[in-house]
Amino acid sequence: MKSLIRLSAIALASMFLTSCMIVRPGEVGLKQKFGKLSERVYKEGAYPYNPFTTTIIKTPTRTVNMEVILNLPSKEGLNINSNISILYRIDEERVPQLISRVGNNYENIISSVFRSASADICAKFMAKDMHSGKRGLIEEEIAMVMNEHLNERGIEIEAVLMKTIQLPPGLYNSIEGRLEAEQEVMRMQFLLEQEKLEAERKVIEAKGQRDAQQILLEGLTPEILEFRSIEAFEKLSESPNAKVIVTNGKTPFLVESATAE
Repeated sequence: MKSLIRLSAIALASMFLTSCMIVRPGEVGLKQKFGKLSERVYKEGAYPYNPFTTTIIKTPTRTVNMEVILNLPSKEGLNINSNISILYRIDEERVPQLISRVGNNYENIISSVFRSASADICAKFMAKDMHSGKRGLIEEEIAMVMNEHLNERGIEIEAVLMKTIQLPPGLYNSIEGRLEAEQEVMRMQFLLEQEKLEAERKVIEAKGQRDAQQILLEGLTPEILEFRSIEAFEKLSESPNAKVIVTNGKTPFLVESATAE
């Protein structure tokens, strides 16, 4: 009997001496002794504790991805099924306050705040906006409203990501048709712009040719015409062919020619 008691005592002593809290990277630990939560935050490392009087509470401080599937209301009263990721992290220095006020089920608080914020924000937008470039704006506004409620508790919402949006089939087809029509309008506008540019190019080209001819005509003075006539006579005189030339003494005009033998 004494041996059994001795062995039990040794086992209890060993348990007491070897009980150790291991805090891994990306989390912190708290000790709760006799129901009272300690204010000290235990970071990465190993810490001994008494398992008979102390409970260990570990809380992740790394970025956590919380998945939510929710029907979002739109401005026109439609319900849009969406799969959403909420990226959040907890301020390690404020973990004691968070656990003492909310407990370990703080994700329920995050989910409740998200549902309220997303309903308020999405109700301001049309269903098609959630499927277009305005999705980013909706995500930012939801995250901003959530942070207004959660930052004071030590929870920071890093991002709200609307990963999938399932629109009603009729609305989806309508949006697709509208997008195709907009693309066709853009294509026609591009073609019209090209035609306009081509027309402007032709006008500029014609104007340039007209100006060039005008400059040429203005440069044909009587003196230049007489000089050109002299040049023409000289070239005709050097030709080996016989020619009949009609001229007014200023401008030669070749009427026929014969090859000299």
